[in-house]
Amino acid sequence: MTTTDQTPALAGLKVLEMGQLIAGPFATRLLGEFGADVIKIEPPGSGDPLRRWRILEAGTSLWWHVQTRNKRSLSLDLKSEEGQQIVHRLVAEADIVVENFRPGTLEKWGLGWEALSALNPGLIMVRISGYGQTGPYRDRPGFGVIGEAMGGLRYLTGHPGERSVRVGVSLGDSLSALYGVIGALLALQERHRSGLGQYIDVALYESVFAMMESLIPEYDGADVVRQPSGSALPGITPSNAYPCRDGEHVLIAGNGDSIYRRLMQAIDRDDLAEEPALAHNDGRSQHAERIDAAIAEWTAQHDRDRVLAVLEAAGVPSGYPYTARDIVADPHYQARRIIETITTETGRRLKVPGVMPRLSRTPGRVGGGGPRLGQHTRAVLDELGIDAETQRALFERGVLHESVPEAQA
Repeated sequence: MTTTDQTPALAGLKVLEMGQLIAGPFATRLLGEFGADVIKIEPPGSGDPLRRWRILEAGTSLWWHVQTRNKRSLSLDLKSEEGQQIVHRLVAEADIVVENFRPGTLEKWGLGWEALSALNPGLIMVRISGYGQTGPYRDRPGFGVIGEAMGGLRYLTGHPGERSVRVGVSLGDSLSALYGVIGALLALQERHRSGLGQYIDVALYESVFAMMESLIPEYDGADVVRQPSGSALPGITPSNAYPCRDGEHVLIAGNGDSIYRRLMQAIDRDDLAEEPALAHNDGRSQHAERIDAAIAEWTAQHDRDRVLAVLEAAGVPSGYPYTARDIVADPHYQARRIIETITTETGRRLKVPGVMPRLSRTPGRVGGGGPRLGQHTRAVLDELGIDAETQRALFERGVLHESVPEAQA
């Protein structure tokens, strides 16, 4: 039986985000979902550019309400001396700082690792960049798609002989965010022993490269440069996409030895099920085209739903590519409540992804949507003990910014 503790897993943890767009903010989003107090610093006037990315409603990205949930927005000019002094005061009380500027940027503002760790020896700093904090490429700008290319993923996407295609989401950024969070939690655990903080150096290309499975040992040990393979998974057979009579496709992963036999029996190919040369994956991979052709011949005779029903009855892993509409309508998604509905600042009811991973006793939370630019500026400065007159002067000089709800504008 699952019980729930009302105290979130990361309650009491103070996190300062100095970054924008995807990688850094995604990392702090994950921390905030499990109870960390995340203060997001945004430049006055414009804020994080993600506020205006992709589909907008009332001038704000719908994505914003996922990427920035459970955060407080402090609109502060990091380039100003007064803004940097406020950051110093925040860092003195923080557990974790997450930043994804180009290497050297924070150092230019007096906010680099050496300066901040001197203020707080227990500080943990997650630094996410295109190429890392060292090396000949460190100063190059790098977005997720460039990391995916250099990390080896982009070359493998697409079909043989055709131009490579990108994954339809910012995978390089998201993987780097995950590694950043893993690094921060590892450093927190080590801090219990030493009392000291440390920084975590995450490079976009390395986060992608870490996912590349057998790429390097196969090159070094067998002089094999892995090539794009379309919808197939070379060396693992059968695992591919197959056409159906109604124009749809199904994905079938029949590469386990016993699963393969059940698959062949389900499609009335007992001859292939019992052929000794195809009993194990290494043998099947030498006959991948013949096996795929047999499966495709069968799927092409049936509509997608019929194919899936037969394979499910046979215990063969199978499915089809889900669209957003498929996801929202799927009963398994609904049963596990992995899509939740929030209310944004404008009163809009909006479906968003739930929190992962699932903790049995201290699960994460979704909360509301993303904050207005500078919505929590005064509250954060009040907590630091900065008096109202000083705040007013900083607002007047443009060091601070605070937006107001539309009803008050």
